[in-house]
Amino acid sequence: MALASSVSGRMPQKDVVLTRRQVEGMIADDRTVIIVDGKVLKVDAWLRYHPGGDKAIMHMVGRDATDEVHALHSVEARQHMVKFQVGRIKGRWRNFLPPIQGGKFRTYSDAIEATGEATEDEDTSIGSSSPPDSPLFDAIDGSSDFRRRRRSYNSELHEVSSISSLSSIESHTTNDPGKLSTMDARTQHEIDLDLAKYPALDPATQDDIVQKYRLLFGRLRAEGLFQCNYTSYFIELSRYTFLFSMFLILLRYGWYGTSGLCLGMLWHQLVFTVHDAGHMGITHNFTIDTVVGIVIADFIGGLSLGWWKRNHNVHHIVTNSPEHDPDIEHMPFFAISHRFFDSLRSTYYDRIMTYDPFAKFMLRYQHYLYYPILLFGRFNLYRLSWEYLIMGQGPKKGPAWWHRWLEIAGQVFFWYWFGYKVVYQSIPTAAGRFAFVMVSHMITAPLHVQITLSHFAMSTADLGINESFPQKMLRTTMDVDCPEWLDFFHGGLQFQAIHHLFPRMPRHNLRRTQKLVQEFCREVEIPYALYGFVDGNKEVIGRLADVGRQAAILAQCQKTLAEKGDYGHH
Repeated sequence: MALASSVSGRMPQKDVVLTRRQVEGMIADDRTVIIVDGKVLKVDAWLRYHPGGDKAIMHMVGRDATDEVHALHSVEARQHMVKFQVGRIKGRWRNFLPPIQGGKFRTYSDAIEATGEATEDEDTSIGSSSPPDSPLFDAIDGSSDFRRRRRSYNSELHEVSSISSLSSIESHTTNDPGKLSTMDARTQHEIDLDLAKYPALDPATQDDIVQKYRLLFGRLRAEGLFQCNYTSYFIELSRYTFLFSMFLILLRYGWYGTSGLCLGMLWHQLVFTVHDAGHMGITHNFTIDTVVGIVIADFIGGLSLGWWKRNHNVHHIVTNSPEHDPDIEHMPFFAISHRFFDSLRSTYYDRIMTYDPFAKFMLRYQHYLYYPILLFGRFNLYRLSWEYLIMGQGPKKGPAWWHRWLEIAGQVFFWYWFGYKVVYQSIPTAAGRFAFVMVSHMITAPLHVQITLSHFAMSTADLGINESFPQKMLRTTMDVDCPEWLDFFHGGLQFQAIHHLFPRMPRHNLRRTQKLVQEFCREVEIPYALYGFVDGNKEVIGRLADVGRQAAILAQCQKTLAEKGDYGHH
């Protein structure tokens, strides 16, 4: 694509100012382009080497990824990104909808032919990657007036949901609620609630939120809250040593169920340190934290750190998106949104999450099955880990090329010491082995409750490409209130909203950060979701029960229509 005609030949390539139309043309030519700190980065060469997986980058194509990149990457990683700079932007960037989410793009030559000018910018972007802006997402002068209007919003929803999800809101262009199907009306209702509850989506309001978020980021860094408190890890290590010792002692004396209980508790605690290492929140050194994470996750726990990072990074970017966030894609066992009834396609797993007869049955009773199913959660993590390593889904070259092989060695070691030396050799009876395995695995269920607790009850509505990173994180994530002495049990996951804003912050500093985040939320008028552990569980069960009732109602409607022979209506 010829871009040189618009700039001086003497200007260095990295300093070339690219228009939105030119960036659109690059993406149309299958280039992986993101915007970071006003720089246009073409990261095709880095895509398959990215230690955090390719899917995380793909969800940022065509977007200003500055806040996401700063939140999830070290200074050294951001300096490495400059190597991929092909230009810069001028002024405020208007996001495109990424191709992985259904965005459509015109090549640069097609754009010139359509507009008649090579320098034409977004104002004539009739075929750009996202649908034409609705009144909801246009820049509005005066946020207070916009806020009053958005509370009574009942207009079209072109940019409210990604194009990949239009199957559930295909009637969004009508202003007549009576013409919407029951599920479409439900989708619109949930969007309306969020629009009334959270700040306006106009550029001025969202830019103000971003600016204050970045000021808070700088304040936290200046106060040393991104520095790890290693004394806290000494206490953690003492707890791990005690549990491991009790596991061995009780195993030796034949208390197999109790021994398994201690091993399961050890795994439960170790996962928190793996989470820290995966975010480089311990030493902040990529290699050291990766080795720490792999040794604990693979060698001691039998789970893949690489799988977790690939999965978790996407979760941090598209939190609670039914089509894109793997952490809420648990069909056919759980659905936290009625939109899963449309058999959505998961962009992470690259498959259809089919709403089949088995799913219809399970979802009707999911609020009863929630805790029993989570008892078996660790077994599913084994499956996902093996799939990741066997299929080679991680980077095969670049700085993380060796991770897969170290993890495979860790898996062999784990199943040797756990499967052969402990389960097979140390426990003489089949009943004892079964008890040991089931107790050690089921006792980790509270971890799976903690992981789902902070998101299952929160919003799954898509407010479009103009919502800022901090607002989206706070809208889709809740914190769990608990006394300080119980922090060890939750392992930092009780401060999930804070963690999503600052994922590289060591978990032992999250409680100190909470008050500052609450001040930020009050200043920008974003509700800060904070529930007690019991109340949080009630919220989750309530959400599952509500979706289950919707599934039952939909099934009854479909049955009635089938009996009447009316196949022409939803």
